[in-house]
Amino acid sequence: MKVRKGDSQLKNHPMVCDLETGVCGVAGEEELGIIDFNQPKKSIEVYYVTDPICSHCWALEPVLRRFIEQYGHYFNFHTIMGGLLEKWGDGPVDPANGISGPADVVGHWREVGEYYRMPIDGTVMMNNPVQSSYPPSRVFKVIQKNQHDAIAFEYLRRAREALFVFNQNIADTSVMIDIVNKLGLDGVAIVNESEQTSGQQLLNEDFDLARNLGVRGFPTIIMMNEDNKGLKIVGGRPFVNYVEGLKQVLNFEELQPKQQPSLLSLLGKEKLLFSKEIEVMYDLEKSEVISYVKKELSSEQYEMKEILGECYITTK
Repeated sequence: MKVRKGDSQLKNHPMVCDLETGVCGVAGEEELGIIDFNQPKKSIEVYYVTDPICSHCWALEPVLRRFIEQYGHYFNFHTIMGGLLEKWGDGPVDPANGISGPADVVGHWREVGEYYRMPIDGTVMMNNPVQSSYPPSRVFKVIQKNQHDAIAFEYLRRAREALFVFNQNIADTSVMIDIVNKLGLDGVAIVNESEQTSGQQLLNEDFDLARNLGVRGFPTIIMMNEDNKGLKIVGGRPFVNYVEGLKQVLNFEELQPKQQPSLLSLLGKEKLLFSKEIEVMYDLEKSEVISYVKKELSSEQYEMKEILGECYITTK
């Protein structure tokens, strides 16, 4: 075959059309190389030790959600049930906070809710008190085993809303069934399974893990690297503390956070968001929340309500 003028360049040099510019030219040396399509392994395990009736865990939700949304690609996240209340006894259950019986919880819960601005009513503990946190914890474990972590985590969120905000006894069988049903699962079957010996065995496994991790209070977050060395953060802390802790465990100077999800996407996932949660996620002042919501969402997409002096939005 006869080589035309200019064909020598085509013959002697590999050519490429650039996908972004549309310009064709000689391929550079960087075009030849080995490609690894494997995703980098997450080398950090994050353990969140909590309990469905832990008020400080409820207060942590805005910070924890943002941490997972923006930095979850760096770690594997595990939710561990800690067993805050097996049953009420004759003596103090929480001497440090002056709690001996259910009625003593109300003042403590309200103080936590007002300080962190995650609403807590608490009157359920006078009118129809939770006698043990084990039943909802067992339901969490059964969902986690039979479904996956995301649905179990959603159950935990719905249970806390029901308890702290809407004054429902989340250890009552009918309440647990209703919460599970609203997740699109078979509430009767799951609650029945949780009441079997296997349900308590699942919970005991979490209790053992929490003890092995040296956990003595809730919430506790432990970040651990491949060498089983890590960092323990006890109690609710500002968002930056968790980011700095992750940097320390990874031994990275800087991390690359993901962009926060849009408010529409977040509301679609969570179904209900309090003002504090929106403030933390999008770095807003309390006074900016209403205007931000109106800017990001159309009136057909949400309802705005108020409870205990705090506004919140729900999907329509």
